[in-house]
Amino acid sequence: MQAIDIMTPNVVCVGPDANVRDIAQLLLEHRISAVPIVDDERRVLGIVSEGDLMRRVKDEADDSRSWWLSLFSGGKDAGEYVKSHGRKAHEVMTSKPLTVEENAPLHTIARLLEKHHIKRVPVVRDGKLVGIVSRANLLQGIANAVVAPTQSPEDDRSIREAILKEIDNNTGVRTESFSVIVDGGNVEIWGLVESEEQKQAVTVAAENTQGVKSVENHLGMMPRGAGYF
Repeated sequence: MQAIDIMTPNVVCVGPDANVRDIAQLLLEHRISAVPIVDDERRVLGIVSEGDLMRRVKDEADDSRSWWLSLFSGGKDAGEYVKSHGRKAHEVMTSKPLTVEENAPLHTIARLLEKHHIKRVPVVRDGKLVGIVSRANLLQGIANAVVAPTQSPEDDRSIREAILKEIDNNTGVRTESFSVIVDGGNVEIWGLVESEEQKQAVTVAAENTQGVKSVENHLGMMPRGAGYF
C-alpha cells in the first residue's frame, strides 16, 4: 500500500491570507485538526493545526519565558509575537511542512510521522496537494494490509475513487471526515458521520460500486457541533 491508497483526498485547505477565526471555524465544522495552506496552484506553503491555535490561548495566559533566552532577545521575541497575535494563515502557520509523494509506501510515512513527532502529512503529486495522511489513516491501512491481494493496486484504487465520487456527488456526506480503504475489492470504512442515515448511505454507495466484494462499515456517529478529531 502507498499514500494514495489510504489518504483522505478531499482536503480542506485555505490560502495564505485566510483569517485565523475562519480557520478555527473550519476545524470545528469539518471536525479536523489541521488545514494545509496552499497557493493558487495548490502548492503547500504551510499548515495550521489546532496546536497552533491553542498556543495563542496559552501564550495569552502564560507569559513566562526562560531567563537565559531573554538575554539574547532582549526579553521579546518577534517571531513568537507574530505566531501568537497574527490574524492571517501565513502569519501563524508552520512553514514548509513535510510532505510525501502519492506513491510513498506506508512504512516510509510511518517513520516520518514518528521521527518528526507529527500527526499528519500532506500528500503531493507534481508538487501539488492531492490528499493528506493522518495517523488514523496510517493505522487503518496497516491493519487492513494483506500479503497477497486478489486484485492489483490499480484496480483497488479505481474502486476507491469510484466510491468516493459516488458519495461526494450523490449522498451529501462529507468524505473528509472518514477513510475508505480497498484491498482486493474488500472495502473498509473508518471515521465519523452525523447520523445513521449517512452511515447507511455510505454503505450503499460502496456496495453499488463495481468490483466491490464486501463492505465493512466502521463509521461512528458524532452529532453536528459535538467536536472534531
